[in-house]
Amino acid sequence: MPDDAVLRSAMPLAAARPAAPLSGAITVPGDKSISHRALMLGALAVGRTEIRGLLEGEDVLATAAALRAMGADITRQADGHWQVDGVGLGGLAEPANVIDLGNSGTAARLLLGILATHPFTAFVSGDASLRSRPMRRVIDPLSRFGAHFLCREGGRLPLAVTGAADPVPQIYRLPVPSAQVKSAVLLAGLNTPGETTVIEPQPTRDHTERMLGHFGARVRIDPDSDGGRRITVEGYPELIAAPITVPGDPSSAAFPLVAALIVPGSDVTIANVGLNPTRAGLIASLREMGADITLQKQRTEGGEPVADLHVRAGSLKGADIPPERAPSMIDEYPILAVAAACAKGRTVMRGLAELRVKESDRLAAIATGLAACGVRVDVQGDDLIVEGSGNFPAGGARVATQLDHRIAMAFLVLGLAANQPVAIDDSRPIATSFPDFVPLMSRLGAQFTQEGCQEG
Repeated sequence: MPDDAVLRSAMPLAAARPAAPLSGAITVPGDKSISHRALMLGALAVGRTEIRGLLEGEDVLATAAALRAMGADITRQADGHWQVDGVGLGGLAEPANVIDLGNSGTAARLLLGILATHPFTAFVSGDASLRSRPMRRVIDPLSRFGAHFLCREGGRLPLAVTGAADPVPQIYRLPVPSAQVKSAVLLAGLNTPGETTVIEPQPTRDHTERMLGHFGARVRIDPDSDGGRRITVEGYPELIAAPITVPGDPSSAAFPLVAALIVPGSDVTIANVGLNPTRAGLIASLREMGADITLQKQRTEGGEPVADLHVRAGSLKGADIPPERAPSMIDEYPILAVAAACAKGRTVMRGLAELRVKESDRLAAIATGLAACGVRVDVQGDDLIVEGSGNFPAGGARVATQLDHRIAMAFLVLGLAANQPVAIDDSRPIATSFPDFVPLMSRLGAQFTQEGCQEG
């Protein structure tokens, strides 16, 4: 539970149905996953990496600060692009102070992969939410390289990691699909002799593999005998600085996208959205529900597929979302559940165990928030079942976000289509991934207010 100081500094916010449809063209912030990786690999490369479109949310800024603390020169230029002067693979230095990664699970898990094969000791921590999240899933495979970890019960932050002086290459089969664990092991393998291989049972987002190749690493992807994939990286490559243009984050685009679908009459274009096939599950699911989404100006930038999304409101219907789609849309289930609440009929989202260990227990937070807004919802095992009424949910609730940015934004979007305003208890976490969410949505015609957000 949040402490008294957190409660006193909370910034509640409410969303109400706008008087007119949402309309306009917008660009969402840069992809968070790609931004983290661009900074990390730029820091490990030789030379200067120029990054355009970097997400300047708190999570990514925490990654930049951590890499600066270990010797990389990272600066923001006057025109908004970023420069990273790398130290070369194996060139990071022991940080003088504790590395604070704020709310970012991606930064924590990927950075632990890098630290696991650098022979010095680092101390890593984060905010209350990050300190509650399990790190054992990366600690176990990284320990096999020879790294030593000292951590709290359950493998939680804060922790100390001493990287292996003589790391041993690994072949590691992921027990569950996880791009973060896969990436942590591959990043550890960079500073390890020989070949390191990760076997994943089903494809997860592949930004790390794509970007490793962009920086000159040798990466091989082969089919596995069990139907999955084997991703192999050769150790000790010479990573060479390379320019990167970060596309718009599909996880951030999801919020204005769904808002445009559920506010009647809306017509919105979202420009420059990354459409990596391992991240496209939300669009596939919404289209199955009848969403009017058109891809325009499809192109490739920096090795990533990109397009403009033209979205128009219309009637949605319930759908059965299969478990194998979860890795390609794991961050989008909160907003998909909002779409389901406004659809006609039952939507079943299957195989959502991973949601229980996100910034909050997202499965519980979604169900509790929807129920408070008058939506019929049930959790059966790892499945979420939403009974949409085909019209506007009741709303009128004050939703506890559990310091989770995606829960906060999802329920504000629900408020735009509800009969009564929907309030969230704290809007501050939104800054971790989408600092311009409120002004951007307001430009489309959304209405937010701090009135009526306090409990009586």
